Amino acid sequence: MVRTLVLTVDRDNDLGIKTAIRGPVIGRRQVLTAALRLGIADPEESDTNAILGALHQHDALAESNSEGDEVEIAILTGDEKVGLRSDRAIAAQLEEVVIEFQPDVAILVTDGAEDEAVLPILTSQVRIDHVEKIIVKQSKGIEGTYYYIVKALEDPKWRAKMLVPLGTVMAILGLGVMLPNEIGGVVIGALPLILGLFILSKGLGLETTVGRVVQEMRENADAAMFSSLLWASTVFSAIFAVAEGFSKYSDLVGTTSFSLLWMSVFHSSLAWLVIAFLTSTAGFLILRLKRGSFSGRLIMLGVFAMVVYSVLNKGLEIATNVLSGQTYEFSVKGIFDDLLEPMMWIALLWITTTILRGLKARQAQGEKYWGI
Repeated sequence: MVRTLVLTVDRDNDLGIKTAIRGPVIGRRQVLTAALRLGIADPEESDTNAILGALHQHDALAESNSEGDEVEIAILTGDEKVGLRSDRAIAAQLEEVVIEFQPDVAILVTDGAEDEAVLPILTSQVRIDHVEKIIVKQSKGIEGTYYYIVKALEDPKWRAKMLVPLGTVMAILGLGVMLPNEIGGVVIGALPLILGLFILSKGLGLETTVGRVVQEMRENADAAMFSSLLWASTVFSAIFAVAEGFSKYSDLVGTTSFSLLWMSVFHSSLAWLVIAFLTSTAGFLILRLKRGSFSGRLIMLGVFAMVVYSVLNKGLEIATNVLSGQTYEFSVKGIFDDLLEPMMWIALLWITTTILRGLKARQAQGEKYWGI
């Protein structure tokens, strides 16, 4: 007669924490109840699979054993603070099971290396004939990766998220290889730019903003027509900015220093970039006015853009002149002339902010609605 004990070890005591079942759990019925309760409490818990694997091993041995042989199953639990405390708890529970069942051999069913770390403790009290590791099929290396990819491609939402970026990257690479050297290099060089803009849009949450704008356009059809024209102007302005910068780059490359080259490129594109920003802001402004959600911030944003443009434009102009070898005369009149335009825009920004805040305050006091 051979008495076989099927063991599974929950070293970090997930069973006790999630179901309040204390170890040791002895007997097929009690172990099955523990597996069901743990699976319901946390369907993703791997210890559930280990317990079910031990039940499977127990039933297989019970069917195949000769008459007179006995099979028992038990769960040993440790402690959430894995270490000395949990190992002592497991040793004490194993001693209790051994005294009650007095096994000749044991089979350990585990879900990973952490539970196998207690193998020396188990072998000190009972002979371990076999160790079976239960691994969920979906988590097996390449097989699991293939499974998740196939499931994702079956979902239209995930298919669009995965295949569209991948297809775009491959199309740009292929186009860059097929085109002549200089043009192909520009196309391939644009790939990191596109990927960077895509990652930036993800980080800034621009998808939500775009979705909201589309929804507003659907709800305000007449305003959407004018907004669309302004946004089309934004796109063309951005294209003109790139074209102007590329033209400047072609004229100066190889004839000047690196810093002066890129400073001149940015300076030549600056006006078109500001126009693109202002037209896009005007598009949002029309939609907000039509919807009745205008707050005045867009007007302040537009004026602030002009402040930034005037400062950058004058600063880049002075910097390129100095780097080109021209001297800058530090005189009161010269500095005043250079700062006049930026100071005018700063004053206009202050006036605009003051007016909008005053109108908003009067509106909050119950006077005439100013649309702010």
